[in-house]
Amino acid sequence: MIFSSELIKGTLKTIVLKLLADNNKMYGYEITQKVKELTADRIQLSEGALYPTLHALEEDGLVTTEIEYIGKRVRKYYRLSSDGKTKSDERISELADFMDTMKLLLNIQPKTA
Repeated sequence: MIFSSELIKGTLKTIVLKLLADNNKMYGYEITQKVKELTADRIQLSEGALYPTLHALEEDGLVTTEIEYIGKRVRKYYRLSSDGKTKSDERISELADFMDTMKLLLNIQPKTA
């Protein structure tokens, strides 16, 4: 099952911040592939969703960018700023609390193996 874009939209900034925290620097396509890999294809980020999110994070001062030339190609890497590192931890904690609250609200029992 692939998750709806509606569910992903509210968590996309947190996903990107966490990936950058774990991987130091990444470029857009690399982020999309890492998300697919980590979620067994259950979350598939489109460029149309990812790049506006990256640009918003950059505008907010949470990520910085650097350009690398690979042959004739240009690759733009994203990296967390110091504010981004702090915000990443805050967003992850907030999302974890939200998920716990939703489990209570919807009376969802933990899955057993």
